[in-house]
Amino acid sequence: MFFILSKLLIIFLEPVLWIISLLIAAFIVKKKSLKKKLFVACLIMLLLFTNKFLLDQFASTWDIRSKPLTNETYSCAIVLGGFSSADKDEKGFFNSSADRFIQGLIIIAQKRAQYLLISGGNSSLKKIKFQEADFVSSQLRVLHVADSQILVENQAKNTLQNASLTKKILENKHLKPPYLLVTSAFHMRRALYTFKSAGLDVVPYSCDFKAGNSETHFGDFIPSSNPLYFWGFYIKEVVGYAIYSLKSD
Repeated sequence: MFFILSKLLIIFLEPVLWIISLLIAAFIVKKKSLKKKLFVACLIMLLLFTNKFLLDQFASTWDIRSKPLTNETYSCAIVLGGFSSADKDEKGFFNSSADRFIQGLIIIAQKRAQYLLISGGNSSLKKIKFQEADFVSSQLRVLHVADSQILVENQAKNTLQNASLTKKILENKHLKPPYLLVTSAFHMRRALYTFKSAGLDVVPYSCDFKAGNSETHFGDFIPSSNPLYFWGFYIKEVVGYAIYSLKSD
């Protein structure tokens, strides 16, 4: 039930939906003073959410940056799903967060971890055969990563399940902590909180920076559609973090 409610909530967390709703309301209402206020609110929200500079400022505060790996070695690197999806034929493909996969490959290639654990099932409300961790493990084999180095958790539908199901695998394999936790920078704060709440000693390894990771330019102050899109990622994370915090209390 929690999974279904969280999926439904996500629909209403898109800034573009808020802007469209305000615009529609402004056209519908007849009271001129209220109509004007709605149009102004719509314009302000549009300017705020299309401003890359503001997004970068928030991202640089929210994102958790990790220290570069030097000589440390870990028993396991946990790579959280969300970087591959299913097409209309239920076949997997890598999406815009594929840097999680790339960083996992680098970690195992540099022998910074003994195992690479891929955690992720199918987060769709529709029942399909696609299981992300199974698809990813098949791609790792194509890239000649040995089966003996791959651990698969293919049932998790959200970050809470990522943590609980991963914990069971690590305990069954008797792998000693700490573990590397690999996920997108915008997701790391919630993931780190969730895994530590589950009793796992994890070290953050952030990647896939969506914003806040480049120098400021004049063009950052010019309205653009990209910030509007990426704000959706961060708003969902902030709300998700708050819900997870309340749920664990």
